[in-house]
Amino acid sequence: MTPTDITVVIPTLNEEQVIAKSVASAVAAGATAIVVSDGGSRDGTREVAIDAGASRVIQSAPGRGVQLNAGAQLAETEFILFLHADNELSVNALHQICENEQAAWGAFRQRIDSRRLVYRLLEWGNQWRVQWRAVPFGDQGIFVRRTLFEQMNGFAGIPLMEDVELSQRLRIIEKPVLLQGPLMINARRWEKHGVLRQTVKNWSIQYSYARGVSATDLAQKYYGH
Repeated sequence: MTPTDITVVIPTLNEEQVIAKSVASAVAAGATAIVVSDGGSRDGTREVAIDAGASRVIQSAPGRGVQLNAGAQLAETEFILFLHADNELSVNALHQICENEQAAWGAFRQRIDSRRLVYRLLEWGNQWRVQWRAVPFGDQGIFVRRTLFEQMNGFAGIPLMEDVELSQRLRIIEKPVLLQGPLMINARRWEKHGVLRQTVKNWSIQYSYARGVSATDLAQKYYGH
């Protein structure tokens, strides 16, 4: 197995400022199948993605889970890696999957693009969540064997928490493998809203979802509309 046996699917919506780095990182890691699934961007996201090396850029109905499923439908490779537009793969990330090709699914350790100590604590917490709760989030680069993903009927068509919902189903089958990565994450979310405020908001969303609050209601709370 080689990196060419992995399809990288990236969902986008008005991500022209970051998508080039994300796509370029997949190219540098050895991917030849890079599908950008766009939810209706009004900026230059699609054009920038093509220029950066995306093999396919498709138009999808909006919603990250819907977009990820649309991109995954084009995959013919052994594995699919779902990568957020503001994430970047390390140059050997796909080789790490190849070295663990017996695994059913997994994700990567993170590196948030900031020197601030508080981000090292967030990285540790996210690593702990995968190791002890077996629930990686989408910004950890979830990868899964394509046949298994199809058996699971992909992501749920919900506006938020699609990554958690899929992880909860997959962990029943097998515990995820956590690879070294690192997966680089843009710090923009925390820098925009404040680290403490954004983290508390994220925890609140997770707690509410675990208590049964609908993903639709949570999306309105998270996105503000």
